[in-house]
Amino acid sequence: MTGCEKKGKSAQLKEQVMRTRRVAMLMLLMAPVTLVIAILLDGLTDNVRESDVGIVLGSKVMPDGTPSARLRARLDKADELFQGGMFKYVIVSGGTGKEGRSEARVMADYLADEKKVPRDAIILDENGNTTQATAQNSAAIMKERGLMSAVVVTQYFHITRTRYALRRVGVAKVCTSHARYFEMRDLYSIAREAIALPVYWLASLAR
Repeated sequence: MTGCEKKGKSAQLKEQVMRTRRVAMLMLLMAPVTLVIAILLDGLTDNVRESDVGIVLGSKVMPDGTPSARLRARLDKADELFQGGMFKYVIVSGGTGKEGRSEARVMADYLADEKKVPRDAIILDENGNTTQATAQNSAAIMKERGLMSAVVVTQYFHITRTRYALRRVGVAKVCTSHARYFEMRDLYSIAREAIALPVYWLASLAR
């Protein structure tokens, strides 16, 4: 092999390496974008079917003890589904925020007083401080009461992770419905979900 031939093959090899690196970089850049699109499409596509219970995830409570606009939208959607006969019970799950108020109690009061959902149809989970905690607590409540299927009600960007968390703790039949509420803060929340979801997946593989 002549020196020119060696140089030619070396140049080809370098070009192949550079091309492979460019493709790999492009794939790395596209992966987050693809994940965000998947989260949005999944969250905005409701698949509500008649189930045993609705699960409403908590959110901010205002200083005066009323639900924030975001939380109210979730509760309004849950009430709409309850009144439509999609489920007979509602689990309201949340923690205690910096305002010092129980999200679950505020949610229950809103559904009972403002929306006329019967108190005996509302189940409180006052320890739903995280998505994982809500999933675990809801699964325990459902098992205790013999409830097998659920409709998750939360923001559209939170649907994918919440359903995954519930299925991981044994709730096999999970339908979803998103609250009709959008704000600029959603951009941050979408980015957060794009990070949190892979972390959930990796953590579940490690167990």
